Amino acid sequence: MSASLSDPYEQIPFSKADEDFDDKPDPEKKALLNLVFRSVKRTQDLFADEYFHCPVLPDENSKLVSSIKRKYEYGSVIKQVDEAKRKKEDEMLQLPASQPTVATGTVLLNSSGTLAITDGTGKLVNPETQPKGQILPLLPVGSQSKAEDNTTRSLLPSRAPMMMKPKWHAPWVLYRVLSGHTGWVRAVDVEPQNQWFASGGGDRIIKIWDLASGQLKLSLTGHISQVRAVKISPRHPFLFSGGEDKQVKCWDLEYNKVIRHYHGHLSAVQALSIHPTLDVLVTCARDSTARVWDMRTKAQVHCFAGHTNTVADVVCQASEPQVITASHDSTVRLWDLAAGRSMCTLTHHKKSVRALALHPRLYMFASASPDNIKQWKCPKGEFMQNLSGHNAIVNSLSCNEDGVLASGGDNGSLCFWDWRSGFCYQRMQTKPQPGSIDSEAGIYATCFDKTGLRLITAEADKTIKMYKEDDTATEETHPIVWRPEIIRKKGY
Repeated sequence: MSASLSDPYEQIPFSKADEDFDDKPDPEKKALLNLVFRSVKRTQDLFADEYFHCPVLPDENSKLVSSIKRKYEYGSVIKQVDEAKRKKEDEMLQLPASQPTVATGTVLLNSSGTLAITDGTGKLVNPETQPKGQILPLLPVGSQSKAEDNTTRSLLPSRAPMMMKPKWHAPWVLYRVLSGHTGWVRAVDVEPQNQWFASGGGDRIIKIWDLASGQLKLSLTGHISQVRAVKISPRHPFLFSGGEDKQVKCWDLEYNKVIRHYHGHLSAVQALSIHPTLDVLVTCARDSTARVWDMRTKAQVHCFAGHTNTVADVVCQASEPQVITASHDSTVRLWDLAAGRSMCTLTHHKKSVRALALHPRLYMFASASPDNIKQWKCPKGEFMQNLSGHNAIVNSLSCNEDGVLASGGDNGSLCFWDWRSGFCYQRMQTKPQPGSIDSEAGIYATCFDKTGLRLITAEADKTIKMYKEDDTATEETHPIVWRPEIIRKKGY
């Protein structure tokens, strides 16, 4: 810039510090200092807003930025806290063990039928000669013999049961009703890619629906009686179905036709399950048996006989026990798939067991009966806790990875449970469609999609209903109505 042009930054007075720098600055230094000051001033004018004023972001953007910052800066800490909470909850899930402190004396029953007290050395102690109010010293459990330990422990009370605080879940709302079946809808299942789902019912037809839009894509006919079970293979392009015509069919989804039949059941097929890693299919029926089939050769591998009534449901998992069955004889059986025999029988239910559900992540499963829904721990079938309150014949159970257990009843009631605490945080009553009677409000099958964010129910009013979590709900708008002072005993 030439000196002839008027520049507001041309003549900048020197401060005292500049004079101290050089008493008599020469013209070159003076020109250099003027140039520096002009540059500083222009920089401040250009970038002052960016440096001194924080940008104002919309609310959704600020939430996104804060969530990303929290994840990348404090992700490790949050993960450690979550792991600690999960570990604590896993410890609380264990049944309360009675570990009383044992005194030095033992209460025995002598030959005369009266109680006698012995001290730690085995000598009899006369209560009348002992000073009143004396406190016996306490010793660890291992300091006594096994007989004395068991005798004293049986006389002391067990530790009080504890109830875990439930995790908050958003409430579920109905958002779509699909009509197309002309009979009761008895089965539903979602395909692995989460694009469509299949349903079967009393009209002997298997229907394929688009999961996103709810449009009917295809109808498969072939059964000559009600379709009671539908499962889609996660590793093959196959759909398996079973019905009251005693038939088990394998459908090729590339050609939409039946390619295999599995013959052997003597009565109506109630449910079927596909093994997650082996090419075997397990079906159960009204003939009190569960049968294992080689998926490709159609050969029967095992016939699990042991139940004394209809086998209502069956589930498969990769680890032991690989097959679990529930029956109307009020028992749940765990089966050894390799040996083809029963590992153990769970007889805690008082009424018929109609539904089973595996937890996607925990090594546990649940069984449903009109008396209670019970949770069990694999592999030995250890009883964990009761889920009480669904006072109906429970036909179906489903669980997603978020720990939401959905149970559908014969009277149209739909309950949502928190898996870890066993707390029922939402109850719904389905409404039969116009033209249906009130008794046609039953829910026969439930299924979560692969994301766990959608729930599909098959109902007696010939419709399929789809539910989702309420996106607008928060812990403040929908708090958990939970009273920790009411502690429920964990019993059979």
